[in-house]
Amino acid sequence: MAATVEIVKSQSTKVEAAVTSVFQPGKLAIEVITIDHDAAPTPPLPILIAAPKDAGTYPVAMLLHGFCLQNHFYEQLLKHIASFGFIMVAPQFHMSMMSIIGDNDDIAATAQVTDWLPEGLPPVLPKGVEPNLSKIALAGHSRGGHTAFALALGHGKTNLKYSALIGLDPVAGKGKSSHMPPKILTYNPSSFDIAMPILVIGTGLGEEKKNIFCPPCAPNGVNHREFYNECKPSCYYFVTKDYGHLDMLDDDAPRFMTCLCKDGNNCKDIMRRTVAGIMVAFLKTVLNEEDGDLSVILKDPGLAPTTLDPVEHRLA
Repeated sequence: MAATVEIVKSQSTKVEAAVTSVFQPGKLAIEVITIDHDAAPTPPLPILIAAPKDAGTYPVAMLLHGFCLQNHFYEQLLKHIASFGFIMVAPQFHMSMMSIIGDNDDIAATAQVTDWLPEGLPPVLPKGVEPNLSKIALAGHSRGGHTAFALALGHGKTNLKYSALIGLDPVAGKGKSSHMPPKILTYNPSSFDIAMPILVIGTGLGEEKKNIFCPPCAPNGVNHREFYNECKPSCYYFVTKDYGHLDMLDDDAPRFMTCLCKDGNNCKDIMRRTVAGIMVAFLKTVLNEEDGDLSVILKDPGLAPTTLDPVEHRLA
């Protein structure tokens, strides 16, 4: 069946309150939980969890951090998404010589964390909170986006199945001639053999240099644009035009890290709320079968706190 392609230009029209709510924190109170090797069963990696405090059963989403970053740099993003009824799981990867030259260690570690969830996650959650492990989303930022896509493409094996995939300004290497192993980009449209809905969020400034000494943090040819081009329907694509590669991180992320990437001049909280809100709308659609928020954002991207351009989606 031919895919339906829709491209939406950013515009500002009437505000619809039911949609703008995803760009503000949800109604659920959140507990942030740190899990290390003292927990039983022992997790493969240290893990940061953001979970609703209210008793109930919630879908799970795993967020993989970027290269040389820390999972707690994403705490505000995790809490925002969790406040809409999702259990957020963010492992902390180890740094090693092998992880510098390739992604295979992080792919294997992500698979191990996924397989730890059935026994390891329920005991550490707030009382009365249960994970719905039949609905798991896998997300990754920067190099973590490459890790997530590589795992979804079969470069690692898990006992649990993922239901959705998210790339947050994903990066697959230094350029078209220097890919991160394993190489996953083919430069053929719709070539990813991934049978689940996919969301790709890019940044407009990620492919620009910070200065003459710092290369782009999300180089053209290996960034969000190519990831989306290679997705099969159903897939969704948003670009935060005026923000950079690390602008979704918490404000207290170390300046010596964030200064390496070109950043936007506006409030970073706007970027975090935009990214979190789009993720919430997508997760509600694909995991909860509630497509109202995502549909209206697609029709009117001007409802977002910052400019989204381009906005595209392809449906089967």
